Amino acid sequence: MKTIKSYHNLKRSLNLIFSCLGFLFLLSHVNLLTAQENEAFIEYKGTVIDADTQDPLPFVNILIEGSNIATVTNSEGDFVLKIPQAMPQAKVSFGYPGYEKLLIILSDLSRTENTISLNPQATELDAVNVTRPKSAEALVRLVFENRNQNYLDDETYMTAFYRESINRRNRSASLAEAVVAIEKKPYTSSGKDLVAIYKARKSTDYDRLDTVALKLQGGPLNALYADLMKYPEFFMTPETISDYDFSFGEPVTDDGRLVYTVNFRQKETIIDPLYYGKLFIDANSYALTNAVYNMNVENRKLAADLFVRKKPNQVKVWPTEITYRVDYRNRDGKWYYGYSNVKLEFVVNWKRKLFNNKYRISSEMLVTDWEKSIPVADISRKSKFKNNTILADEVSGFADPEFWGAYNLIEPEKSIEQAIEKIQRQIQRSE
Repeated sequence: MKTIKSYHNLKRSLNLIFSCLGFLFLLSHVNLLTAQENEAFIEYKGTVIDADTQDPLPFVNILIEGSNIATVTNSEGDFVLKIPQAMPQAKVSFGYPGYEKLLIILSDLSRTENTISLNPQATELDAVNVTRPKSAEALVRLVFENRNQNYLDDETYMTAFYRESINRRNRSASLAEAVVAIEKKPYTSSGKDLVAIYKARKSTDYDRLDTVALKLQGGPLNALYADLMKYPEFFMTPETISDYDFSFGEPVTDDGRLVYTVNFRQKETIIDPLYYGKLFIDANSYALTNAVYNMNVENRKLAADLFVRKKPNQVKVWPTEITYRVDYRNRDGKWYYGYSNVKLEFVVNWKRKLFNNKYRISSEMLVTDWEKSIPVADISRKSKFKNNTILADEVSGFADPEFWGAYNLIEPEKSIEQAIEKIQRQIQRSE
């Protein structure tokens, strides 16, 4: 019964819509106001690399010390950081599991082409063997037992950057970006987080979608539901832990803290599509700090049923790879959701067509700032983003290189940069 329960919970979490071309779902986003919209700022760009190998480091946490302003490097190690002009002497930290934390005064950075090198940090294995719990499964149970004391127990108001993209084969077919307001409920509460949109832009090349309009339903909520500690029902609960096998991996250090690595995989006797991957757990507090994992898609039909909400009868759709990542940050001893991404690869097979089409869908969200007491927006029933909503097509924002203003964002990867440049050229030709 436990596996049946977890399977049906998963079906409610993330859905794709495959519909005939021309059948569109539209969203009118609300015009929320924020002081950050017109705030004077300074922008810094650069790349974070491994000091030994010179390889770029993805998903490095970049934070302004003493504040909640943050960003991350993209999958190619590149970053962009926007800081209010009133903070010239602020310190910026670069942190990544397994590396020494680096602090730099903002005035020591140039505006562009910064190269930040992080040094690998060795872990003392003798200390690990002495302190580590005997059972990896018991350690995971401690994560859930200590959730209420380890994570934010106050309602917080967050600003976040969201990006979703759809590629057919290796070419961009749709790109959407938004700055959103999040009313984040306490981790001790069962209340659902609320999301509303500050600014958004989207462009879709329906010709490239080849008669199938593939849309991602839920938008920013998809990325937010990857917050495993807030929404364990979509991942793993104390009741479903027994559906998995656990083992210890190599430990790492993060900002001087020892972090255990736990490998997990669904048991061979479980036929429902569950997960496999790695959990990173703080050795002192037993808080989950990061998780990187995949869904088991060996059973095509069951995996497809989880994600495909609607499709034409003459089309078969199944996932070939589904990956997740979630990173948490620590402030004053409390952990909170900081970044997540979800990547899905699907095959679309039309009857009586010789070749299949392969699609890659990516959804990611980054919390760039948050406060406890002052709401960043009034997220009402009318303005909140709903599970069944799809971001509307809106290409006008791509014509403005300063569209995002002072908002922090995830530096686009080269493939996304090329897609944006192409959209801008198309807009210029149409003017």
